[in-house]
Amino acid sequence: MSFKQDLKQVLKPYYIFNILLSLSYVALKRTPGVCNYLFVTSGCEFEGRETEILFFLIIVIAIRTRKAGSVSMINYLSSSFIYTKVANLILWFSADLFMGIVYGIVFILGALLFPEPTYAGPDNVTYFRGVQGLDEELQRDKKVTWIVTFYAVWNPACVNFAPVFSKLSTIYNIENLKFGKIDIGRYPDAGQKYHVNDSSMSKQLPSVILFQDGKEVIRRPMADTKGKLIKFSFTEENVTNVFGLKGLYENCKEELKVKPKKQHSA
Repeated sequence: MSFKQDLKQVLKPYYIFNILLSLSYVALKRTPGVCNYLFVTSGCEFEGRETEILFFLIIVIAIRTRKAGSVSMINYLSSSFIYTKVANLILWFSADLFMGIVYGIVFILGALLFPEPTYAGPDNVTYFRGVQGLDEELQRDKKVTWIVTFYAVWNPACVNFAPVFSKLSTIYNIENLKFGKIDIGRYPDAGQKYHVNDSSMSKQLPSVILFQDGKEVIRRPMADTKGKLIKFSFTEENVTNVFGLKGLYENCKEELKVKPKKQHSA
């Protein structure tokens, strides 16, 4: 996503609202006049505890966005909102109980009124409803190669990857090379069968698995010999290269050209 596209995305209500919430405490505490009224203080400086919380927040955001593989402005914002809002909630409650309650109410109402925008562009993706539907499709025609994303709608990394996966599906999808998605937050049995952890601390979201002949061939992220997950950045270039999409596409096209010969009776 280009900077111009990022900027256009930031102007949506979800991002504007969350940016305001995320900056609320710092902005109001540092604004002369306003800070004197709200915080009943003569100075508009941060206290030691406030500085510690803000410094800790910066460290947490840096670590979490790095683990999530965030690569654009929108990715960083989406990954950091929950931490900045929780930090603001703590700061407001520490400063004044009433202001903390007001902030908490606004926090909850904002989540209900301004949900995070989801990708609504073109795609050639099949959305599976449960592990049974996925398994049946994998076995129905083993000549079809499937690339399936296991995701959760609440996970920022999955939200960030959605437009990338959709774009790839429009480029490479053909009759015998198909793209699919399954929400393991909604269908946890799929996560259990294909060993994708759907917890809030999971490092496996999203997971992309390539199936050929109805069997798993490659997945990302993958584990090393010690069982430790290897970090993977879900960019368009990385996914295309690691899964060999260009080669797969060409091979699948060639297979479609080879039509089975009709058998004639003697």
